[in-house]
Amino acid sequence: MLFFQNDATLEQLGQDVLAAAWAKFPGLARNQIALTWIVYDDPVIVNTGGAISSGEFWGYPVRGFSYRGVERIYPASVVKLFYLVAIQEWLEKEMVSTSPELERAIEDMIVESSNDATSLIVDVLSGTTSGPELPPDLFAAWAKQRQIVNRYYQALGWEELRGVNINQKTWGDGPYGRERQFVGETLENRNMLTTDAIARLLHSIVGGVAVSRDRCQTMMKLLRRSAQASELPSNEENQVMGFIGEGLPSQTKLWSKAGWTSRVRHDAAYIEAPYTQPYLLVIFTEGRLNSQNREIIPFLSHTLLQKMTEL
Repeated sequence: MLFFQNDATLEQLGQDVLAAAWAKFPGLARNQIALTWIVYDDPVIVNTGGAISSGEFWGYPVRGFSYRGVERIYPASVVKLFYLVAIQEWLEKEMVSTSPELERAIEDMIVESSNDATSLIVDVLSGTTSGPELPPDLFAAWAKQRQIVNRYYQALGWEELRGVNINQKTWGDGPYGRERQFVGETLENRNMLTTDAIARLLHSIVGGVAVSRDRCQTMMKLLRRSAQASELPSNEENQVMGFIGEGLPSQTKLWSKAGWTSRVRHDAAYIEAPYTQPYLLVIFTEGRLNSQNREIIPFLSHTLLQKMTEL
């Protein structure tokens, strides 16, 4: 059973937003976008500082809309949300020990979206390291160990996590050696996620029930972004401009994690905008031309925010 309830009003508004996007961006095919939208009605049960128990939280109904939300898509750096939760779980259970270097890597993985930092986090989570190709017997043992994050998430029993794959590092130029072995000749073992799965994970973080209340507070601090252009880092890919945050008023409170490659552009965000209910939005776009178009996701974000006033 999905964690949100399909809602007729949100369905109509969501379809209106998509129709507006297809009209403005005719190169965006119907099968090159996926979207999940969750609205938090009063009493709002998220961003409470963990005041609600896990049982109460998951029993509370939330409304949502999903378009192609179950389609498996390469998530790029949005997968780092899953590594963030996993490393907090490992630390909470004392499966690994913290250190200044590990904490630096966790921060850089989320705040800067560093692939190098993510490489260390995946090594720490799995007890494996990158390197030259391995002979079949050693590679089989190595590959089994690298599946530990998948096993962790499958043990949660969430319907949204069926068929997803969370076991690869993120790269600039691409994998080499045993990492290339592991991703497969045709990339058949690459990371794959859905917007519904990402929405549920982010919902649990914002709800204060991922790992623990205190761990969620730590994760929320890392995910916090400014919607004010003057406060953003000067680098082009600052995870706001060209993404959901660019379509929001400057007074908005924003927590997000973006991802992009030459073929995809994605974002996942929890939003507290002026004069509307809080909401959660995950947008995936695919295609080489769409991934380079920095206007699509901000347009979707701005148009959806306008639709929020109709609620």
